[in-house]
Amino acid sequence: MTQLIKICFFCSLLFLISCSKQLDSEDDVEPVLVSRPITAQGRASIKHGAKLLARKQAFRNAIANISAQIGVDYSKEAILGSTKVVDEWVVDDIYHLQLLAVLSEGQVCSSPYRKRFVFTGFPIATSGQISANESQDIYSGIPREIMNILIESGGFIGQNKTHTVLFSRPDMAPEIFDASGYQNSPVIDLAQEQGAQFVVAGVIRDLEVESTEYVRGAGFFSQVKSMMRDFVARRGISIDVYVYDGSNGDLLFQHRYTDTVRGDVWVPSGYTVGSERFRSTPTGHKISKIIQLASEDIGQLFACYPFSAAIKKVENNKVYITAGSQDKIKIGDSLVVYALNSHGGMQENELIGVVNIQSVQASFSVGKMEVISDVRKIKAGDIVKSW
Repeated sequence: MTQLIKICFFCSLLFLISCSKQLDSEDDVEPVLVSRPITAQGRASIKHGAKLLARKQAFRNAIANISAQIGVDYSKEAILGSTKVVDEWVVDDIYHLQLLAVLSEGQVCSSPYRKRFVFTGFPIATSGQISANESQDIYSGIPREIMNILIESGGFIGQNKTHTVLFSRPDMAPEIFDASGYQNSPVIDLAQEQGAQFVVAGVIRDLEVESTEYVRGAGFFSQVKSMMRDFVARRGISIDVYVYDGSNGDLLFQHRYTDTVRGDVWVPSGYTVGSERFRSTPTGHKISKIIQLASEDIGQLFACYPFSAAIKKVENNKVYITAGSQDKIKIGDSLVVYALNSHGGMQENELIGVVNIQSVQASFSVGKMEVISDVRKIKAGDIVKSW
């Protein structure tokens, strides 16, 4: 009997060791990022000798061809962050261009230009969830801190308009209602006023503290629990973040961030979002984590988007653009010009020409159209883009 017990013990030990080795081997395997090198060609006709315009059109054609190859796994913006022109040539007034794109999961784009964001306030969807004795900085402090994190990353310029609220009905966000129905979208108006490419808005969907008026059960323990809820309570957090295209008002990003707080859920009056005192509170700590997550999501997505700015004015053959050295514009850069449609938005398919940057100041730059005759077609408010 004793010998049988020893044999069983020995077999069990061997089984445990083998399982442990199997688990260890699985833990030691690092995830491998699968890269997909893809080549594609694009081409475009050269009209009126506009080679730069044809080059930009050929580039767009190559991006579209890559997108058709890989399907919906990657957006055109994600492809842009991993492309390199490996060859280009001209035959019979046709500009040919070959791109190499190396795509992998979790890639981060590196844009040559800084994108401009304007940040608006985050109203609360249900009034009364933030008491008068709590910090009133939450409404403007959340978008302000998202802006600060994005600015510190070096790829973005932020403008603080966090005392402006886009939503007349926060509970209906992200819809923005216009009472007249004939005016431009507030998103477009704000973006044009501030010279921004994107508009960030949001809503505090939930910040409710669990009610202390109703406690399940009866007797001594329920009374103690009711009294303790004034000190140890529960609070839900739900924050919606939106990013709109400033040129046409389209909603480009929408995400809801949620969490739960237990304990001392109140944020004392005077605590500023982003401060050490704010982060030391349970609710402030959870909100700070949401701010960090939202900043990372926005930064990763919009680093890939093409840069765009507005044309400020046109004088003779000079084109003034509302972007300069602080946007990382450099002499010799070439930007594609798109016509502004009657609704204040950009017409993606109507490429007017290419502007060659010849002079750069801090907040604006001056360029010259590649084809002189095309200067007459452009006007203040038209859009220039990187591609």
